[in-house]
Amino acid sequence: MQNRTDLALELKEDAKESSLLSGIAVTTRIDASHHIKETKITIKNRKGEEALGKPKGQYITIETKDLSRNDQGFHREMSDALFSNLKSMISEDSKILVAGLGNAGVTADSLGPKVVENLYITRHLKKEGMIKEARELSAIAPGVMAQTGIETSEILEALVEKTKPDVMIAIDALAARSSKRLNRTIQISDTGIAPGSGVGNHRNEITRHTVGIPVLAIGVPTVISVPAIINDLLEEEEQETAYKKLDKEFISMHVTPKNIDESIRRISYTISEGINQLLHIRENRE
Repeated sequence: MQNRTDLALELKEDAKESSLLSGIAVTTRIDASHHIKETKITIKNRKGEEALGKPKGQYITIETKDLSRNDQGFHREMSDALFSNLKSMISEDSKILVAGLGNAGVTADSLGPKVVENLYITRHLKKEGMIKEARELSAIAPGVMAQTGIETSEILEALVEKTKPDVMIAIDALAARSSKRLNRTIQISDTGIAPGSGVGNHRNEITRHTVGIPVLAIGVPTVISVPAIINDLLEEEEQETAYKKLDKEFISMHVTPKNIDESIRRISYTISEGINQLLHIRENRE
């Protein structure tokens, strides 16, 4: 059974050891005091691309078991970790466009639009001379094709041409293979994104090739496929029996945890705070 995942870390776990030597480099950093683990996977060449099925580039995974739990500081440590990685990937004077991908009306797919709601937007303020020191940030939640009839990549391509940002940050909900990573993991990559790929609904990619500027992707796994749940729960010899009892519609289904509303609210704030730090302005929204 195909257990879809958007996480490079999970794909790396399945890769042959030889590929790690020839096409993939992996480094890990653990912040024990804040229970945060960062894994940086660099796909160096075609061999690495073939091993993981992802394009050449960097994939950084930030993990913590506490991300979706109640935290009065809205997981400041995770926001800081996200900010630190973004800062190293974006030049100091770059104008940023944030694209909050997904359907705001579907909770498990609303991460991108929710992040946009909490961003400190500065482009209009800078144009009007109201602020000088902060970096320029603009944002859009373009919706999904079923709502607009337009490919998201086409909307963003036109917007980039008109507003002239230097870099785009695309935010989207992902699919995980392990239930332990749902709502607990943030993935950052410098290779762009293909909206809907985690649930098999492939749309046009949003990359430097399609929109004309570098695209960083931030994602959090919010859904898991039924086959992946079976793999989590059952031993290998029991899995085949379970699969035979399922019809095709059930096998293609993706599910999300019951506390997804609260998790999305908290995680979207955590991500927005990490991005807001790029502006050198920290709003106290707590």
